[in-house]
Amino acid sequence: MGIVLEGPDNLLMEQALQFGFKATNNQAEYEAILWGQNLAYDMGAREVTCKSDSQVMVGHIKGKFEVKEPFLQRYYHTVNNNIARLQKVTVEHIRYQDNTRADALSRFSTTKKKSHHRSIIQIWLR
Repeated sequence: MGIVLEGPDNLLMEQALQFGFKATNNQAEYEAILWGQNLAYDMGAREVTCKSDSQVMVGHIKGKFEVKEPFLQRYYHTVNNNIARLQKVTVEHIRYQDNTRADALSRFSTTKKKSHHRSIIQIWLR
């Protein structure tokens, strides 16, 4: 799973997540947004735009879709708690084709065990 954070002055932070557990697509999307939110918050950001190609997750967060699965409800509530600690959060659905950088990070995270790229943070989730 790939996360791309863009900040002021062309600051770019990229994060590649690897899962040491079996994750559904929706779970992986929630993990990515949580890691992105936490990283942005830890770096001092208080206004965040979250972009995802997951129509389901974006629909959950925007209140357009009901979160029926109890397991995903825990993710949903954690994301909303993170949103509450920030000043402004925008969540946008983007087309898969427009999510090329995060997609490239996803491919990277499944092919490399250890990152030799200093601009990319690679995290193994267990």
